Amino acid sequence: MLVAKHLYLLGVEVHTGIAGTGVVAVLQGGLEGPTVGLRADMDALPVKESAALPFASKAKGIYFGKEVDVMHACGHDAHTAMLMGAASVLPQNRDKVPGKVVFIFQPAEEGAANIDVFDPKAPSWGAKRMVEEGVIEKFGIEAVFGVHVMSNAHTGEIQYKVGAALNSADGFRIKLEGKQAHGSMPWTGADPIVASANVINGMQTLVSREADLSQGMGVVTVGSIHGGTAGNIVTGEVTMEGTIRTNAPGIRDTLTSRLPDMVKHTAQAQDVHAHVHVANIMPVTMNDAELTRAMVPALQKASDGQAKETFVNQAASEDFSYFSEKVPGLYVFLGAAPKDKDLSQAASNHHPEFFVDEETLVTGVRSHVEFVLGYADYAQTKADQKTQ
Repeated sequence: MLVAKHLYLLGVEVHTGIAGTGVVAVLQGGLEGPTVGLRADMDALPVKESAALPFASKAKGIYFGKEVDVMHACGHDAHTAMLMGAASVLPQNRDKVPGKVVFIFQPAEEGAANIDVFDPKAPSWGAKRMVEEGVIEKFGIEAVFGVHVMSNAHTGEIQYKVGAALNSADGFRIKLEGKQAHGSMPWTGADPIVASANVINGMQTLVSREADLSQGMGVVTVGSIHGGTAGNIVTGEVTMEGTIRTNAPGIRDTLTSRLPDMVKHTAQAQDVHAHVHVANIMPVTMNDAELTRAMVPALQKASDGQAKETFVNQAASEDFSYFSEKVPGLYVFLGAAPKDKDLSQAASNHHPEFFVDEETLVTGVRSHVEFVLGYADYAQTKADQKTQ
């Protein structure tokens, strides 16, 4: 693997095969200090790159058994390059590095390419699998940091947020079994299509009437629904899948726990039987409040004063949340649109024309270096306060 080979050449301690294809490298600095984890994700997406670039992806991959076009439509190649850059800079200045640095190159942040998340026996993947394999404890990580490129900000700009930085992500799969009948005589059957309409409307009341919205927000979206073969037939089955997103753990618990009963009882009222599976996928990504505020000077150094606090979390989700559940974490967003680009015209993450201005890689490398130095200062200040 390219990452592992590069790390071996740097002379750092390298561990491979973690969470499948994950790589971890360890650098022992020359000064006393804490152990910091720096994380980058490596995976791509099943998207065909359409940008007219000489280096546009032509790669193929296997996604749930089928060959598909793949590209780094979310910038994970940039994340990996940034962390590899930091892993190159820090060993060259080992005598100035406080404590220990753990470089975490994580696979499968976008999800596993061959795992049905609704299977009760589905194995873990990505950050969750890394955490379950003990990456935090094994390497003694005390705090963890991550960076994500975004097209809604210009090159070199950093956005940070105290508390919820990204939503949780959970999924649901529903099968409604009714009784097939002639379309002219619906009373002789049990219509799962009508039931599905009531189920979808009912799921929205979980947000508007059952979730404590003083804690935050929540979204229940049905993204896929299938049923029926002809306009004059009451079908016997409807299937649907969707997603649940929220920026508050309490709201997440309400939506994921209440959805199955609501769906089953709504369907039952129309003589339709519901099978409901909820998959808990990613928690809310929470930035530790004290850590975030303490690291602002480091972010300003990394971005030449272009770090800004935001008060709105990103709607998407990130499995970095599994790391920051174990130890204090900080996850920040790095602008990747060229400085002369109209942001309203910049292709979003996951778009086939998503583009990362390579100049922002420098800010990303600097961010990782400043995380190490800034956290050491923060940890020393806390230690001094305890002894006073």
